[in-house]
Amino acid sequence: MSSALFVVSEHGYWGEECIEPLTTLTDAGLDITVATPTGEPPVLDERSVDPEEVGEDLSEHVREVHETDERLNNPIPLAQADAEDYDTVVFPGGHGAEWDVTQDVHARELLRESVAGDDGKALVVCHTVGILAFTRNRDGEFLADGRSVTGFPNAWEEGIVDENDLLPDGRKLPYWVEDEVRAVGADWDAELDADTSVTIDGDLITARGPPSSAAAARTLLDELGIETSA
Repeated sequence: MSSALFVVSEHGYWGEECIEPLTTLTDAGLDITVATPTGEPPVLDERSVDPEEVGEDLSEHVREVHETDERLNNPIPLAQADAEDYDTVVFPGGHGAEWDVTQDVHARELLRESVAGDDGKALVVCHTVGILAFTRNRDGEFLADGRSVTGFPNAWEEGIVDENDLLPDGRKLPYWVEDEVRAVGADWDAELDADTSVTIDGDLITARGPPSSAAAARTLLDELGIETSA
């Protein structure tokens, strides 16, 4: 049985970006473990389950899985996770990841090791693509340097934060993902004219945002060589 590790934020993950891949990979038969920086249950960004923001059906589905899924409610600490134990490591998005996952040395190690060999794969979604701005490969070079990536674009961030870079909940955005990832040499293209944006560069898969979550999950399964009935 193939296995996946989900690295989820305790400061606010975006519902669809975690639950869509989680349920898709579960339906495909993968054995899934959830990890958070401290081992406490991940926190759901309430904006991502606002019916006016995402619709009633998605809101109800995400909240139900968030509250009832045993894996989400009993995560392991990141320090106990080893990329070699999994076929893929998935990093769901959400603004919260800028405060914990992207700044966590163990998360960066998981990302580095999951793409370093011939067997592993990594899927990084939305704001968590910012981890590429802080992750170096085994040679000390930035992992993103020269890689094609997508992620949460500045054009979208401009519509969320105010003139002081404050989010709707009052927190100040630590950095803008596109700016930081470009700065370490990534070939950035969020494909703003496309409905979805998923980019494959070797063993690294990146996805732009919530609408790309389903496509990202399917792409990951394809890259793992796992056939689905869909």
